[in-house]
Amino acid sequence: MLDIILQWFFELLNSNMGAMLFLLLGLGYIIGNIRIYSFTFGPVAGVLFVGLIFSNFGFRISSGLQMIGFSLFIFSVGYQAGPGFIAILKKDGLKYFVLALAVAITGFTVALTWAINLELPPGMSAGLLAGGLTSSPTLAAAQDAVHAAKQVYPDGLHPEDIIDNIATGYALTYIFGLVGLIIMIKYLPKIVGLDLVKEAELFQTEGISNASAAAFVTMRTYKITNHELFNKSYDELRNKYWDKKSVVRILRDGNKFTLSNAMPLHIDDCIEVVGSREYFTDVMSKFATEIYPKSDIIVRQDTAQAVVTNKNIIGLTIKEINVAKEFGLFLLDIRRKGKLLKFSHELSLELGDVLSVIGTPTQIESFGLYLGYVERDSIKSDMVALSLGIVIGIIIGSFAVTIGGIGIGLGSAGGLLVSGLFIGYRRSIKPTFAQLPEATRWFLMEFGLLLFMAGVGLRAGEGILEAITEHGFMLILAGISVTIIPILVGYIVGAKILKISPALLFGAITGAMTSGAALSVVINEAKSPVPSLGYTGTYAFANVFLVIAGSLIMMF
Repeated sequence: MLDIILQWFFELLNSNMGAMLFLLLGLGYIIGNIRIYSFTFGPVAGVLFVGLIFSNFGFRISSGLQMIGFSLFIFSVGYQAGPGFIAILKKDGLKYFVLALAVAITGFTVALTWAINLELPPGMSAGLLAGGLTSSPTLAAAQDAVHAAKQVYPDGLHPEDIIDNIATGYALTYIFGLVGLIIMIKYLPKIVGLDLVKEAELFQTEGISNASAAAFVTMRTYKITNHELFNKSYDELRNKYWDKKSVVRILRDGNKFTLSNAMPLHIDDCIEVVGSREYFTDVMSKFATEIYPKSDIIVRQDTAQAVVTNKNIIGLTIKEINVAKEFGLFLLDIRRKGKLLKFSHELSLELGDVLSVIGTPTQIESFGLYLGYVERDSIKSDMVALSLGIVIGIIIGSFAVTIGGIGIGLGSAGGLLVSGLFIGYRRSIKPTFAQLPEATRWFLMEFGLLLFMAGVGLRAGEGILEAITEHGFMLILAGISVTIIPILVGYIVGAKILKISPALLFGAITGAMTSGAALSVVINEAKSPVPSLGYTGTYAFANVFLVIAGSLIMMF
């Protein structure tokens, strides 16, 4: 009976790619989340392992479906990193160039050394380099070099035999290279004593005063207990006790809140305050006693982002707008092109600035109309921008320049990254353009990457055992060396010589190895998209360097 059920189940999976694929993804997630002490492989490695197992049962997915996943992932990475990429590149472009070059030279040298010592057959050294660095551009460049070469290979080998050797070396070393890369990226920060979460937070708030950070904000109700305050006007109280950010309302006659400059306080008055914890402890506690508000007077508070699109507002200062007094809103923070700004009452607003505020829905809508519009958490996505952005990225990647017989171009991955960066950057300038909510971006990145990795596992598993039997575990050791040594060199060069921020460095190292899978690990460890800025910084350079390396190693 069990045999009949299993046979039916396998026939179902063979006839329905969707069922097979989602089963693979689900099992990969389960395996990836298995915790051994504090260690987990994560969903990327889990899906890869399950893909290897499924490949032995003859399951496959089309290269087109795999390309869809890769396109969604790379475009989303670029879109998310776009707002900060231009500033990062202007500031540290040379550093990323040097880091990408250091990783490429190290990987090339280690792979060539192993190939000579192991006397690998022609082409397998290129597979070792591409697999150890988990670099598909290197693999493609090596294969193109074989087709373009006009030479006679030894022992009567034909070009197809060389390409088979490249594929074998790549299939055998890629899996171990990817797992080794993920483990190194996951645990190297801990080994060297870095907390990526804190480093990412520090990078995002670098140069930001405590007053401008999104402090702990809440609403509390107080009753006046200091008799010296009775009959003082609201104007007098504001000048002495107001911090110019907190929102203060007077409660009188049941549930009516009024804000009159000439209105004095009465004995039965209560004050409702929306402010930071520091304001309550340092100011309010000196002249008032906190009370529990009646349930019928609690006012609903929302959080939203108001975007500056009204040209009449551009150039006005925070002091002139007076968010708390004029609109009854607490200003949490101000962002410009994705970067948190240092709070100042003299700060002038620019087109596209985003002001995060807390207040009632009516007050927020009024403020939004004044500045331009309110951007709340939306479920709508701009599918036109997503679709055309991917198409444009693929077109950009199709262009190549031939230098010395070597075709150099960004490739599909580089083109998609450039397209995503541009669209993400444009949205930071014009927030009404190309909206992709955070939840949508996360899904596109996660699903796209895992779909791509499922294809890698299903394609690589077929020749793994045969390659191990034929070439032994020394080739695996060589692949691990090609993975680990460039990472260590990259960290030393990036941290000790180039002084790249730790929040960006590990993303930059994965970019120098063109590994999107490892980038997802860094992002998860940092709990922030900040490392993707470093990834994009080195990725463009790495595509050029590793393509050249893949072609050059075929000469040895």
